[in-house]
Amino acid sequence: MKIAVLTGAGMSAESGLKTFRDSNGLWEGHDVMKVASLQGFSNDPELVLDFYNQRRRQLLQVEPNAAHIALADLEQDFEVEIITQNVDDLHERAGSSQVVHLHGELLKVRSTFDEDLIMDWRTDLNVGDFCEHNSQLRPHIVWFGEAVPKMDQAIEVVQASDVILIIGTSMQVYPAAGLIQYASYQSQIYFVDPNPSISGNERIFVYPERATTGVPKAIQQIKEYG
Repeated sequence: MKIAVLTGAGMSAESGLKTFRDSNGLWEGHDVMKVASLQGFSNDPELVLDFYNQRRRQLLQVEPNAAHIALADLEQDFEVEIITQNVDDLHERAGSSQVVHLHGELLKVRSTFDEDLIMDWRTDLNVGDFCEHNSQLRPHIVWFGEAVPKMDQAIEVVQASDVILIIGTSMQVYPAAGLIQYASYQSQIYFVDPNPSISGNERIFVYPERATTGVPKAIQQIKEYG
């Protein structure tokens, strides 16, 4: 059985990551367009790089939580592919082997000259850190207004899956929210979120709770059905 797992900010929140974007457009006190757009980077690269440097330092101080580990363990019984809106590496650190990052990865940077030139990066990124083409490096993050390059791959994963497990995301923000439309009408959907945006029925099972408590329950039910 193939399982597609869609994860959002609520997945990593219990590890201590400050991932919530406020409804008023502020991200930890910042206007998101100033720290998460190409225009913002052009206007004030030092501000943008400092913002992601802080996020990177924070990420390196936290650990995967029980929900991350439960998903990794699920690979022992099923074919599992994770599609995450998160830019952290907690799924990988927990042991998950198939992870698609829709919005990029915080522990990677890429060239502003060649977007395919991507490298691992675990320290601060500063103005003056150049690629081999003598161009500034930038966070390997999909900013507002930029295309989501792995969207097609994510669609294929959802289309091929028997079960869709959604964790810690409202599924209200596009393009990620549109993924559920590609699920087979025969597939079962499990939704784990403290404030679920959908209701349950004969093929949709809703767990209105946080990831660390809801994911084990959902997995238990998946195993019983599987």
